[in-house]
Amino acid sequence: MKNIISKKRFADQDIEQLIGLQLRYGVVIASLIVLVGGILYLYISGSALLPHYEQFAGEKARFITGAEIWQGALNLNPKGIIELGVVILIATPVLRILFSLIGFIIEKDRLYIIITLIVLLVMMFSTFGGLKV
Repeated sequence: MKNIISKKRFADQDIEQLIGLQLRYGVVIASLIVLVGGILYLYISGSALLPHYEQFAGEKARFITGAEIWQGALNLNPKGIIELGVVILIATPVLRILFSLIGFIIEKDRLYIIITLIVLLVMMFSTFGGLKV
């Protein structure tokens, strides 16, 4: 089996391969977690009575913070597990940008370091800087 990382130093192909593996594994892991949560949700709520659709009864907002999602997944709450999978799926491209930034820092390519930092800052701002209603 071929080594993923060259012995002397990182090559462009090595960094591209690591980023590609990270993207593949991130999507596969997130999908498996959502699948497990979905199966558990169907198992638990599949035998429940059908709701009365004449009246709308909303649910309390849950699993909206990282701690709540993590706690729900640890308690094997199906909705918490599904939310954890979605968070991992959202985090996958962010990690890709971070790995690209590390690769550009190793290569000492200043132009791409600046461009990648701008992309990362825009993505972080759009993710965490949204309006709270």
